[in-house]
Amino acid sequence: MQAIASRFIVRLREAAGRMRAVASRDACKPRTQAAHPGRRDPFQRARPARRHAGLPPAARPVTVTPSRPTRGAPGRHAGPHDTRRPCPMLSYDVIEHGKPLQVRMRETPVPQGSEVRVRIVRSGVCHSDLHIWEGYFDLGGGKRFNVKDRGCVPPFTTGHEPFGVVDAMGPDATGVKVGDRRIVYPWIGCGQCAVCADGDDHLCLAARFVGIVRPGAYATHLLVPDAKYLVEADGVDEAWAATLACSGLTVHSAIAKLPALKPRHWVAVLGCGGLGMSAIAMLRARGIENVVACDVDAAKLERAREQGAARVLDTRAPDALAQLKALAGDQVAGVLDFVGMPATTMLGTGALCKGGHYVLCGLFGGEVTLSLPPIAQRGISIRGSYVGSLRELHEVVALAKTGRLAPPPIEVRPASEASRSMEELRDGRVSGRVVLDFGSVDA
Repeated sequence: MQAIASRFIVRLREAAGRMRAVASRDACKPRTQAAHPGRRDPFQRARPARRHAGLPPAARPVTVTPSRPTRGAPGRHAGPHDTRRPCPMLSYDVIEHGKPLQVRMRETPVPQGSEVRVRIVRSGVCHSDLHIWEGYFDLGGGKRFNVKDRGCVPPFTTGHEPFGVVDAMGPDATGVKVGDRRIVYPWIGCGQCAVCADGDDHLCLAARFVGIVRPGAYATHLLVPDAKYLVEADGVDEAWAATLACSGLTVHSAIAKLPALKPRHWVAVLGCGGLGMSAIAMLRARGIENVVACDVDAAKLERAREQGAARVLDTRAPDALAQLKALAGDQVAGVLDFVGMPATTMLGTGALCKGGHYVLCGLFGGEVTLSLPPIAQRGISIRGSYVGSLRELHEVVALAKTGRLAPPPIEVRPASEASRSMEELRDGRVSGRVVLDFGSVDA
């Protein structure tokens, strides 16, 4: 009888252990979109009714509602260097180039040395993510630059516009504390070369960019090598703050490369997506009102007009170059090309007045043939601009805090819509910016 009782007690203990294991496993399940489209996902916070759902996009406000406090904020960890492991982190990864992103669960990284771990709240969906997702950049003439040659080999996590909350720190990390809300500067260099010493990490030949070489921001957690890459943005909406890490920074750095403009001069903005909208707002914030917005999409041109463009041009017109010159009175002194395809390059360089500057930011791809003598005879400048420095990110955040800079149209979507957002961006069906909500994902 005593032996039977002993076996019964052992079985009770085994059953209790299994129940605890199941409870622990369920507590760490990803909070992703419900499997049944008609059924609310019990792990996803209820989304408030969309007050503007019945209005056309142009009639909706350009700002987004300030976000709720995020799980993983102050108090989640006991101290500034607490490295206890929470439930496994969740990410949306590129498993195969061009295929839908896949949910992956992995051990949440523990920061070492000067590293800081950030619990992601918002993550912007940028056009550059498309090239990383597709696996190449089009160099024209049938040539491609494959991202695998830069160390970006699946599986990996993309995304390089992160905003989040510091939730753990390595023993040598200083300058921030757990609970601080920060933009992550993603254009991280090697930290050892002369270029990095000059503060130009984004131009480093051995760069360790977030979402390209380092794991990216389509995830609940992100390791940052040093707190100096975290930028305070108090008072700036979380979704907008995330986009400043790339699109806002890119626009700010590109505008800085324009010549000194006189009242008679005009700036042409080629491409009225998220970058173009930000450029129009940033030019106006700097007192530059003579802006011609150029695009092939009538809805985007209308948005550009609402954003503050003085004039708009549908570049599908066969005489688009002549129209652009006429709209600006032959005084296009600056061109910001956020598309970067042969047609926009020819339009932009052709429209410049003498001494004008053409700044290329877009990475659509291709190649062009230009006659060399007119470049010298007209005294024009052709310059590339790629993202920007950490110093410039601090500058653009400071500008955003003044209230003089209008945000672009922003739509916040659940993190589970990462793949759909990429596909819509690829197909040209996104006006303004899409930002993913990782703050509502329990991890």
